[in-house]
Amino acid sequence: MLYCDPIIEEKIKNSYKILIVEDSEFMSKIIATKLSAYEEYELQQAFTFSEAIEKLENDSFDFIILDLNLPDAYGDELLDEVKGLTKAKVIVLTSEIDIQIRESLFKKGILDYLIKDKDFSSSITSINTIIKSIEKNKHSTVLVIDDSMFMCRQMKNFLAVRNYNTITALSGEAGLKSLQSLEVNLIILDMELPDIHGLELLKKIKQEERFCHIPVIVLSGSSDPEIVRKSLKTGASDFIKKPFNVEEFTLKVDMAIMHNRKYIEVLCKQKMVDEYKEAVDEANIVTKTDTRGIITFANDKFCEISGYKKEELIGKPHSIVRHPDMPASVFKEMWDTIKSKKTWKGVIKNLNKNGTSYYVQSTIKPIVDYDGNIIEYIGIRTDITELETYKEILEEDLKISNNNINYLLQYEDAMNDYIAILKTNVDNTITYVNDNFCTLSKYDRNELLGKNCSSFRSKKHIRNGDCERIAKMLKMRNRVDFLFENRDKEGQRYYVDTKIYPIINEKDEVQEYLHIMYNVTELMQLHKELEKTQKEIIYKLGEVGESRSQETGNHVKRVAEYSRILALLYGLGDKNAELLHSASPMHDIGKVAIPDAILKKPGRLTPEEFAVMQSHAEIGYKILKSSKRPILRAAAIVAYRHHEKWDGTGYPTGLSGKKIHIFGRITAIADVFDALGSDRVYKKAWELEKIIELFKEQRGKHFDPELVDLFLNNLDKFLRIREKFKDVV
Repeated sequence: MLYCDPIIEEKIKNSYKILIVEDSEFMSKIIATKLSAYEEYELQQAFTFSEAIEKLENDSFDFIILDLNLPDAYGDELLDEVKGLTKAKVIVLTSEIDIQIRESLFKKGILDYLIKDKDFSSSITSINTIIKSIEKNKHSTVLVIDDSMFMCRQMKNFLAVRNYNTITALSGEAGLKSLQSLEVNLIILDMELPDIHGLELLKKIKQEERFCHIPVIVLSGSSDPEIVRKSLKTGASDFIKKPFNVEEFTLKVDMAIMHNRKYIEVLCKQKMVDEYKEAVDEANIVTKTDTRGIITFANDKFCEISGYKKEELIGKPHSIVRHPDMPASVFKEMWDTIKSKKTWKGVIKNLNKNGTSYYVQSTIKPIVDYDGNIIEYIGIRTDITELETYKEILEEDLKISNNNINYLLQYEDAMNDYIAILKTNVDNTITYVNDNFCTLSKYDRNELLGKNCSSFRSKKHIRNGDCERIAKMLKMRNRVDFLFENRDKEGQRYYVDTKIYPIINEKDEVQEYLHIMYNVTELMQLHKELEKTQKEIIYKLGEVGESRSQETGNHVKRVAEYSRILALLYGLGDKNAELLHSASPMHDIGKVAIPDAILKKPGRLTPEEFAVMQSHAEIGYKILKSSKRPILRAAAIVAYRHHEKWDGTGYPTGLSGKKIHIFGRITAIADVFDALGSDRVYKKAWELEKIIELFKEQRGKHFDPELVDLFLNNLDKFLRIREKFKDVV
């Protein structure tokens, strides 16, 4: 399974402590100078083994760059001594190019082997590449399928040096089972297995759509060319003969993982592109044509505004919607521009199927292939009929001149009766406001003129950078539609659905901006009330699941509050913390389907009864998963994952570590903490000391260790919530 999650980004370490152990001050200085160019490295130096011991005893390091020829220690024994003192990863420096010594060092668990030769300077630069690479490896899982427990243990040790998560399987069947439940980035496959030949298993893996993208390195004690050929032809990415060279083995693993990483990256970027395309398609009027101008795609918005069905448009020239008022010179200029591989922008008047006209602000862009040849054109448009119609009224009916200023003023008066209007100069300083805006904002006209229009915006628009984004769009002469939350003179909120138009003077320059505002405060208040009601319903549904197992409604409130605090402490941000707070009350909604005889049983459940009880996680997920609402989608994740355990022994799917969604890992702690501290039909509430002891014991087993640390270090916050929402006896 390939998974690109845009919502949550796990934290990545961005600073490393490195100890350079090198007796030559000149060489040590070269290494330190090269590495100090990277800000994330904190460097220390030692020139003898004695100095190194002192530093290792008083500090901890992530990496050691170790010369094997020191004045007071030498060779393999020196490496053994260092590895006995620290868990830091070791990069060896040496002047010797002995292949046997090199292989011996890799077997002892060194990260890399750098030779002091003429290319030494560039080799130092590669240290940075190695460190960055193995940091990424923490997120990569290697599945080793080999019937030899000794070989599995060996490979696991070699790969642990490079931070890979390694899973082993002693048979083909066990390997396939692991593939079904884990997200694997590389398979190392032995040819001789007790239950199936490696080639047959390789064929099964490559025929399965979910697994065919995973690279497979084949291991074999035989170097028979036929085995090698069949392995590669069946889909293996590489072939290694046993017994293997450790350095060669790790390099080939790194290469296969890198290719898999790039493959997933490409798919994730493609997914992102598809989402961008979908967003553009939903928000704009879009068509595509071939190089002759024949329509090959039209989205729903284009069909809606043109009045034609898709089948009436596909295969027709774009002139099907051309308005006779549009001069041929405009289209000649457009074709000249896009044929020269440039983007054309302009306003086009089109004709609807029913004979009415409409205006679109159009951007036509040529799409070119890898060789630079135009393969199609895409047109992205926004509907500006309202503005253009208004301009036509002014220009055609009123013939704006000194003779009809009175008519113009009457139109302005009519508009002023219904909408709020202000004008700003290009620096967004207010130059005009009508009476409606003064009434809405509760400011006098003189208090508004000369002010920047951002001064009465809600602070959230300033924090979000909305004003800056809008200013950029206006400078590009784009009309802006935006829902503003403003504050009036008394500090009260009001909401205005605003259209901002750049006004162009006779010199084709933006002279000012016209803001036309509709008061939608009552509508927004109703929307917020509906949103509040939705959250309340979710709480009540959560309480239904809990009440069936004779738990109180305050349990879901406490779990929601605990979850929000943990999410904020973990760094998920306000938006995700609020989303989890709203969703977590539904964590046990699946209990509505569990029979009372099991759910309310005061004694211990039988294995069969416990299996039925466990099904509530999947039932809850199935109830909620089809919703398009963000809160219910998040609730589906929480219901499905809050009984998974960090070490993979949970249910319903046995996920482990960070493969468990962060929402599930957080809710697990919140739910267990509250359950242990509350009376239930089958137990009395635990003392706080006993609960804390359990969390310490289950750190890294049941629970995410980082979340446990955050929970215990901020215990006072959680205890205040427990006291605030305690159950009423």
